[in-house]
Amino acid sequence: METAAVIAVSAVVAIFIIIVAGYIIRLTYERRFKDWCDAENLKWQADMEQARKSAVQQSRAVLGGKFTEQMVPFFPDFKYDPTEVRFIGSPIDLIVFPGLAQGDPQEIVILEVKTGKSAGLTPAQKKIRQLIEDGMVRWEEIHQKAEGET
Repeated sequence: METAAVIAVSAVVAIFIIIVAGYIIRLTYERRFKDWCDAENLKWQADMEQARKSAVQQSRAVLGGKFTEQMVPFFPDFKYDPTEVRFIGSPIDLIVFPGLAQGDPQEIVILEVKTGKSAGLTPAQKKIRQLIEDGMVRWEEIHQKAEGET
């Protein structure tokens, strides 16, 4: 009976050790997982803050550029009469009619305003510039009847 009792006690102790070891391992991995989650959350928050700051900065730059596009005719170094400038906005910014204020326009100037260090023409603007340089511009008129006219 002694051997059976030793085996039984050994089995109970072994089961107890396995349960305790499993519990300790589980707690260790849960703590590691929580630490990893906390670290990832902090990283995510930092990334979100950086993205937010970047978005605000980019938005300010875009708004500043759009403001400048409309105000450039009133800058002291602008070489045309502001009354002869028409704002279009997109895909080009301005059309200038030098001489229009005196009733004698001399030419038509398509003007694109760029701000910032890396501002360049979009593909559409490049194509428009090429079309103008190639003389692919024409005049058209549309005569629309007013309501009630026959």
